[in-house]
Amino acid sequence: MREAVDDFADHLARVRNRSAHTVRAYVGDLVSLLDHATRMGCAGVADLDLGVLRSWLARQRTTGAARTTMARRAAAARTFSAWAHRAGLIPADVAAPLASPRAHRPLPTVLRPDQAAALLDSPRAPGDLGSERPPEGPESAKIAPPEPGEGDIRGVGVRVRDRVLLELLYATGARISEVCGLDTADVDSARRVVRVLGKGSRERAVPYGVPAQRALDEWLRIGRPVLAGPNSGDALLLGARGGRLHPTTARRVVAGYAEYAGLPRTTPHGLRHSAATHLLEGGADLRAVQELLGHSSLASTQIYTHVSVERLRAAYRQAHPRA
Repeated sequence: MREAVDDFADHLARVRNRSAHTVRAYVGDLVSLLDHATRMGCAGVADLDLGVLRSWLARQRTTGAARTTMARRAAAARTFSAWAHRAGLIPADVAAPLASPRAHRPLPTVLRPDQAAALLDSPRAPGDLGSERPPEGPESAKIAPPEPGEGDIRGVGVRVRDRVLLELLYATGARISEVCGLDTADVDSARRVVRVLGKGSRERAVPYGVPAQRALDEWLRIGRPVLAGPNSGDALLLGARGGRLHPTTARRVVAGYAEYAGLPRTTPHGLRHSAATHLLEGGADLRAVQELLGHSSLASTQIYTHVSVERLRAAYRQAHPRA
């Protein structure tokens, strides 16, 4: 069975082009399934049947697995079964009829446009630094004691970085991993377009506005040279130690500035959702938003975004003859 697990992982990574995170999750699910099958008397992969799969999922349910986890594990089982059948490891695709619970996907907090503006303005520009200073991000305490005069410069660099991070997240609606993965060459300042590498290594061009361009110009002129070091490479956004900005750090930066601005708990995903919602409320086409977010299916965009009641009422008043 171990060989089947290794071959399946290689198939996910090389053929399906899944992310390392997805491969780890699916392989973990498969190991759990095969362990359960062994306890039920299966000698090998060929002995898997629908009853074993349903028993495995039922056991997950009784141990308190969430609906989202159950849905992912069922998807992993179906993916493995289809692959194993094509590879000749099992006589039939036994998981094809396997049902999975519909995952409940709560919508994240959506900021109002004025709240989004307050968040984006919370990192002070270098010329605006005063006695009341905003948070410099979670990295500031980890920096080694600076030389005299150096700390203020690096602090400015971190705040300029934080500002461009927030601007890019909201302007592009990109995922946090996509923004942190940007290189300097991915930015086309002349057209105000950034090249984003999304899920499945699908590349898309995403426009951004003038405020984000100003933040980018300031970052490249002032902030990045201050933080850049031997490990910076071509990374656009840098951490305080000079390496590529890590998504975990970026999440803390977003949460910290949201708290500083007196806003509800906010995440990069919430900014992505807010950007999509504001686009729809402004009249953007749903398929245009789908392209901007990098969704392969329009159904994902419909789940991920919501249309405000006000916009529905306005559309009704405008279009319905009995309005």
